[in-house]
Amino acid sequence: MNRRLLTNPDALKVRIDEVLNRKWGCESLYENSPCDRVKSSSVMLLLGPQSCENGAAPEICFILNKRSMSVPQGGDLCCPGGTAKRTVDPLIARLLTLPGSPLTRWKHWKRLQRCLPGEARLVSRLLATGLRESWEEMRLNPFRVEFLGPMPSQCLLLFRRIIHPMVAWISGQKRFTPSWEVERIVMLPVRELFRLENYARYRLEVPPSLEWRFNGRPDDFPCFRFAHGERLELLWGVTYRIVTLLLEMVFDFTVPQAASLPVVTGVIDESYVLDPNCNGGCNQGAAWGR
Repeated sequence: MNRRLLTNPDALKVRIDEVLNRKWGCESLYENSPCDRVKSSSVMLLLGPQSCENGAAPEICFILNKRSMSVPQGGDLCCPGGTAKRTVDPLIARLLTLPGSPLTRWKHWKRLQRCLPGEARLVSRLLATGLRESWEEMRLNPFRVEFLGPMPSQCLLLFRRIIHPMVAWISGQKRFTPSWEVERIVMLPVRELFRLENYARYRLEVPPSLEWRFNGRPDDFPCFRFAHGERLELLWGVTYRIVTLLLEMVFDFTVPQAASLPVVTGVIDESYVLDPNCNGGCNQGAAWGR
């Protein structure tokens, strides 16, 4: 029944708002995380009506970046985002508290300020970071963003980082301009994610020099394969986790058990994990952990 929401964008936004914001009243938005004393990053999980191919009718899609081969984790699909800039993001966060911003248009903002002022400041900074990074990576227009709320944070064990996904709806922007960090923008229709035959297990070949990063050979990772134009894309890592978690929350959808899925293989090298600044590269990550 919930899949009918894909033909009713307004109802879908109401549903996303409901599931993202039902867990808190005057209680913490964020549960205690096992990823203590690590760096934090903010990413934007973007949805909206988009044409997946030239001439195709718009449909509800996840709007993702494919990382260029000029950056670590090249070729991975990720949400735009990265780590905070101490000199810039606090200023942007203050601007977001002004009337008419994506944050103040969020209907839960005043209640969050009243009940949890410390977490309200955190949300403003996380959204500031996500919006700035999205502008830099794909020229996302912040005035076209409708903020729907934060998702549960995700811990990256491989990169020792915690990711805070911010969910937003994009309805007025049809064109995006990738930066040098982004090979292209990829539209993933939400309806495609209900195709069970496209789920698989991603088995990585790890060279001996990297086994210490994985505590030996890594387990298989769940993944999703889909066609984007004439190319076959692979969604895996923490971006897979964030996307499928929202699917579970909104549509009561359960992804297939990994043990029953076919295996696809890949190779990982040292350039994948050697990322001292982590930047937006930690949006993916071979070990998304929890």
